[in-house]
Amino acid sequence: MTLFLAIAAFALTALPAVMFLANLSLFQCLGAVGLRWCPGLSQSPSDDAPPEPCVSILIPARDEASAIGRCVEAALASEKVTTEVIVLDDDSTDATAEIVAQLGQADQRVRLIHGRPLPAGWNGKQHACWQLAAAATYDRFVFLDADVRLAPDALFQLISYHDETGVGLLSTFPHQITGTWLEKWLIPMMHYILLCYLPFSRMRSHPDTGLAAGCGQLFLTSRQDYENAGTHEAIKSSRHDGVKLPRTYRSAGLMTDVVDGTDLAECRMYRGATEVVRGVLKNATEGIAAPKLIVVFSVLLLGASVLPLVALVLSVAENHSVAIAISGVAIVLAHLPRLIAVVRLRQSLFGALCHVPATTVFVLLQWIALANHLAGRQIAWRGRTEGTSQA
Repeated sequence: MTLFLAIAAFALTALPAVMFLANLSLFQCLGAVGLRWCPGLSQSPSDDAPPEPCVSILIPARDEASAIGRCVEAALASEKVTTEVIVLDDDSTDATAEIVAQLGQADQRVRLIHGRPLPAGWNGKQHACWQLAAAATYDRFVFLDADVRLAPDALFQLISYHDETGVGLLSTFPHQITGTWLEKWLIPMMHYILLCYLPFSRMRSHPDTGLAAGCGQLFLTSRQDYENAGTHEAIKSSRHDGVKLPRTYRSAGLMTDVVDGTDLAECRMYRGATEVVRGVLKNATEGIAAPKLIVVFSVLLLGASVLPLVALVLSVAENHSVAIAISGVAIVLAHLPRLIAVVRLRQSLFGALCHVPATTVFVLLQWIALANHLAGRQIAWRGRTEGTSQA
């Protein structure tokens, strides 16, 4: 039995480790690619100076006074692109609107609009993005969360890749800044799950909706593809646009892609343990905590973290040398993706070394989220509950 557990632990850790290694170079794929002329530009192309691509940067904001100024200023500093920045103030109770209005007075590229009352059945963020798209001037959209700060060359690189690949929806994972211990434990789990369990080569070659993945913090698309996919109205009640919006595009026959944005943008998603827990719980049932997925992912995640440690303890207790060796290798493989991510994705070393308790807490939160869902309990976010939440 001990040997069987050790072999099972090895198998369950080898799968994500191999997948991570295979996916990482595909995830970190941005480089020098050709850039097409942006349709709709008023300038004529010339041999000496090709016209800059144009993009509408669309930012939904609800009580984002602490972050919105830096977000807008970073977007305005984008190089080699023509931009407009539109911020929708979604009934904020802080100084969000005033900050954006001041930025608009100083730079005519900034526009503040006020959100309309939230209709029944709509999630706040999806309703805000839908209104922002309608207000956009250009035919290329970047949907950007208010706590994301772009690097100067980020949009140019993403637009270049978007044009080269022709995907309908391109998503980017910014560098995730983590402060408190629970942030360091749990926030890197989204990279871990993405890179360890999604086959990137198949995701880029097959239109299956089950291969849809993305990060709701930064989406790039064209107006035509956005409308063909049904706009944010197609996911109007969802809190999980990172999965649901790419799935909608694929359902409409449009390909989607996701790339690493470690050097393109940064974001501090949550601040402190309370926000982390509430953030994980608020949309978990639209992802891993869905009834059809939670058992499978619980086995995969705990099998690739807790099981190797359990197998090692039992092997040592029985003095089973073969099982000890296999369990030891499994423990190394369990931590390998997280340790590589420390170097390649600039994640926390402390979080990587705490992979076992971090994964255990993460899985526990998925089950709590499912229990809340089944009991009809809703997690409020930005002062709203499910179906009316602003992310």
